[in-house]
Amino acid sequence: MTYDFLKETTIFVADFNHMIQRIQTIYLLLSAAVSGGLIFVFNLWTVGENKEFFAIDNDMYFGMFIGSAVLSFITIFMYTNRKSQFVMGRLNILLNLILLGFFVYQSLNVSGEALVSEKGIGMLLPILSIVLLVLANKAIKKDEDLVKSVDRLR
Repeated sequence: MTYDFLKETTIFVADFNHMIQRIQTIYLLLSAAVSGGLIFVFNLWTVGENKEFFAIDNDMYFGMFIGSAVLSFITIFMYTNRKSQFVMGRLNILLNLILLGFFVYQSLNVSGEALVSEKGIGMLLPILSIVLLVLANKAIKKDEDLVKSVDRLR
């Protein structure tokens, strides 16, 4: 009984070490940190008299940022199925593009800049997340191509 537990634990640790050694895991972890952590540090814009507006102040923006972080984190653990991992990365890129579109609409469509007086660095967080997700998808694709080339040689 104890031997089976140790064997399963050893297999899990070996799989976990293999997952961590892949560069796309690092990119996805950084993307999750950007979407889920930096939204509390950087404001999206300044409203009126130096009142900072963060993503947590709007449920839709906050939900989209947290959704992106959770999607990145889930994608990390799909390392055994690279095709699904690639698709999840693309969905996350799409989510971040939609979020970026909302920010552009908010900053350009406000008449006379009455609500948004100064744009914050937080509006650029989806761009950083998109760049990290594209790099992760590129690494996933590279792994998939490597596996296909080895299968052809057999």
